[in-house]
Amino acid sequence: MTSSGRQSTSSGNSTLAAYFDEAASHRDHWVARNRYYHDKLAESFAFHIPSGNTVFEVGSGTGHLLAALKPARGLGIDLSPAMVRLAQQSYPNLEFRVEDAMTLNAAEKFDYVVISDLLGFLPDVQCCFENLRQACHSRTRLVISFYNALWQPLLALAERGGLKARQPAQNWLGMADVENLLYLAGFEVILRQPRLLLPVNVPLLAPLCNRYLVNLPVLGHLGLVAMIVARLKPVQAKQSPSVSIIVPARNERGNIEAVVQQTPQLGDHTELIFVEGNSTDGTAQEIERVIAAHPDKDIKLIPQGSGRGKGDAVRKGFHAARCDVLMILDADLTVSPEDLPKFYHTLISGLGEFVHGSRFVYPMEKRAMRFLNMLGNKFFSVAFTHVLGQRFKDTLCGTKVLFRRDYEKIAANRSYFGEFDPFGDFDLIFGATKLDLKIVEIPVHYRERTYGTTNISRFRHGWLLLRMVWYALWKIKLV
Repeated sequence: MTSSGRQSTSSGNSTLAAYFDEAASHRDHWVARNRYYHDKLAESFAFHIPSGNTVFEVGSGTGHLLAALKPARGLGIDLSPAMVRLAQQSYPNLEFRVEDAMTLNAAEKFDYVVISDLLGFLPDVQCCFENLRQACHSRTRLVISFYNALWQPLLALAERGGLKARQPAQNWLGMADVENLLYLAGFEVILRQPRLLLPVNVPLLAPLCNRYLVNLPVLGHLGLVAMIVARLKPVQAKQSPSVSIIVPARNERGNIEAVVQQTPQLGDHTELIFVEGNSTDGTAQEIERVIAAHPDKDIKLIPQGSGRGKGDAVRKGFHAARCDVLMILDADLTVSPEDLPKFYHTLISGLGEFVHGSRFVYPMEKRAMRFLNMLGNKFFSVAFTHVLGQRFKDTLCGTKVLFRRDYEKIAANRSYFGEFDPFGDFDLIFGATKLDLKIVEIPVHYRERTYGTTNISRFRHGWLLLRMVWYALWKIKLV
């Protein structure tokens, strides 16, 4: 930035600070008057930011939003000393400082960085985003809300009619503008969401607009608020984290030896955990034989016991795992263990934080998937992509990979969804979506099963999948 540019920015910030100092005494009045809007916005932020994390808010005003997020450590900065004084008085358990985002010098890293309704006032949005990198570690999520430019005339009318506090001239940025500025500042967008088609509490009409209509493809562009969740662009990791590979196995005796022989060693150490599901074909005995025959490999057998279904087996295996990276490998070998290094390198490179397979890119072997199953999978991929907001070409490929630290967060927040998933796939997919993890697909070659029979029932499990779409709609999309 040139000297004249810096002077212009400094002068603009002084004017803004004076405006917000004057507005501070009336801020809580306007928050109370527009309580519905502020409560709904806080709910949207809270969906992405679980309580108990460290949160840094830029432009924290009188502190309402930061307090609503219930952080374990909360820091808010604002240009206005008057705003900061009011926030300190109202929320002494949080920290508030007078500081300028344009000259930010952050010495602390946070789990979440929040910017709400501030972009319109910033003299240099890119500079703000670049400065915020200092407050981010590799897992930080930047959560931003900003006004939709289409609402500019209506908001101006609301100001003139005394329904909204008067504000100075603002920037009016579109979604593409904000995404571009984030990209230039070194961030990657994970999620985009429209919010609040009707920002006032009109009985019956407000819930219809703000829970249902705003999520429709066309009407979503008319929402008052746009939200973006972003992360720092990934940097190649230098370490080689260890790997636990979980293999649910029920009536898979003929595949056990091949699983052990074909599974590569990954990272600093690889452990192979078979979760045996009360088989009737001697699978447990075969696993014990293979363990004895391969003393050089770290192989474990865990009986599934009274639990049933792949989902229960995966959870038992993950609970027993001791390594940094968790992988699921189906014992039927329809996805080759030799594909696992692709998943591993995608995860540790930071390109993805939840990595799963897609069977619908490369040609399948002739009898690998029945025609109706393929049609059903394609339908559900479109449905889940719309509902979850990240791309899913294949939701039921068994191969899924994530860091154990992220799985522990999914497990800790499982009460939000409950024990709903007999497959095990959606417990992880929905949990990863709720955490705003970067989800990436790896194309795999899908092979015909050579031993045993599938446990998938086209119609019974198809009905369960429809229930999963509906469940995700209520718990993730229509919130």
